[in-house]
Amino acid sequence: MEKEFELIAKTFMGLEPVLAKELTQLGANDVQIGRRMVSFTGNKELMYRANFQLHTAIRILKPITHFKAKSADDVYEEIKKVDWTEYLDNNKTFAVDAVVFSDEFRHSKFVAYKVKDAIVDQFREKTGQRPNISVANPDIRLNIHVAEDKCTLSLDSSGESLHRRGYRQESVEAPLNEVLAAGMILMTGWQGETDFIDPMCGSGTLLIEAALIARNMAPGLFRKEFAFEKWPDFDKDLFDEIYNDDSQEREFNHHIYGYDIDMKAVNTANMNVKAAGLSKDITVAQADFKDFTQPKEKSIIVTNPPYGERISTPDLLGTYKMIGERLKHQFLNNDAWILSYREECFEQIGLKPSLKTPLYNGSLECEFRKYQIFDGKLRDFRSEGGIVKTDEEKKLMREKHRFKKEREFKKRLSETEENEEGDIRSFKFHRHDVLNSEDKRPRRRNNDDDKERGRKSFDRKGGFDRKGKGGFDRKGGFDRKGKRQNKDFDSYDD
Repeated sequence: MEKEFELIAKTFMGLEPVLAKELTQLGANDVQIGRRMVSFTGNKELMYRANFQLHTAIRILKPITHFKAKSADDVYEEIKKVDWTEYLDNNKTFAVDAVVFSDEFRHSKFVAYKVKDAIVDQFREKTGQRPNISVANPDIRLNIHVAEDKCTLSLDSSGESLHRRGYRQESVEAPLNEVLAAGMILMTGWQGETDFIDPMCGSGTLLIEAALIARNMAPGLFRKEFAFEKWPDFDKDLFDEIYNDDSQEREFNHHIYGYDIDMKAVNTANMNVKAAGLSKDITVAQADFKDFTQPKEKSIIVTNPPYGERISTPDLLGTYKMIGERLKHQFLNNDAWILSYREECFEQIGLKPSLKTPLYNGSLECEFRKYQIFDGKLRDFRSEGGIVKTDEEKKLMREKHRFKKEREFKKRLSETEENEEGDIRSFKFHRHDVLNSEDKRPRRRNNDDDKERGRKSFDRKGGFDRKGKGGFDRKGGFDRKGKRQNKDFDSYDD
């Protein structure tokens, strides 16, 4: 059996327990929750699966060494102790990302420079040559994390942040991050047992992430590549097997509905849904939340209304008052979950939440609140056997102030924070053409079985049938029988 090694999964503040649960279900060992990260152990297959299958991880790191340093010179000397020929040669490029929380090291870029210098100097001393730096597309990406004097140097197995799924073609202003959206849905416990509704859906991120969760589809299906594919020990056959295995996917017998008052947002959401091949499961239409009526089927609402920060409405407080009125009168016997920032907005909803969970949306410390909508008074609801809070929800409520007690951040994270985890809500994917080749092969899910799974195939112009004619599979452009697809296609990148 392959030897296990230490791994670290990074995530957003507030999603650590959700990520830990995902890792446990994936088969990780020694799972331990930290701040904005979860450490665990696993083998190469688990590392591949973590990148490919986790909904709430931003990136997966493989530590090389741990050490203590009180100065930049200490960092330099410790990095030079590593035998870098195990990971690099003069023909490969590399880049260094640094995350620093230390009084001694005030600037993360300075730490990154010291790591780079140590590696380059070691190669010069041994070979007389040096590997090159490539910020945009390095062969090897390294990560140095400094917490006071404790340093961890890791290989970054993900490359581009895992929130960049690959299905987003267009976005609206301040789009909800995909990892945060998936985390919100998993926090509700919803797995596809009912209809799902987002009445303020924007570009459709919650809708698409809900469909992936309902069908138990891997978020990595849409990505072009992962950093570990450039590593010297990359096992292509193993990753092909993981990528093309859909045995854990499941049927989804309900439906997902998205609405937005802005027709541009509706068009954008529909475009993204189509790119993900999920049009069968998701319907998006233009509608004002004030006209929302009681759904015929059992449903859950998960939504992220404007906060008055980057997106607002002419009457922000009036909008939240309307949300409360619609829920109270037109969403009876269902649960609604709302992510927002301002306490005065929540107050306007006028309903008593059964759960409040602190959650960061970019730099904003928000709350994710659950509302159980029932007819009549709370006392009568309880007397009839209604459960307002489960034992797990009571535990979460007791822990709801953990950010304020333990965090090392201010109420609003620094807007200039250099970590991608700070505030990455404003990216856009741009369209470009890439030819299918052995060296650079953007992946698309194999479509041969789409008809049997009841799911539309991926397409570039919306004209492919469900048998997947002209469809694309994973990176190698192979179908499940190993036959190469000789097709040109569009890919979406940031």
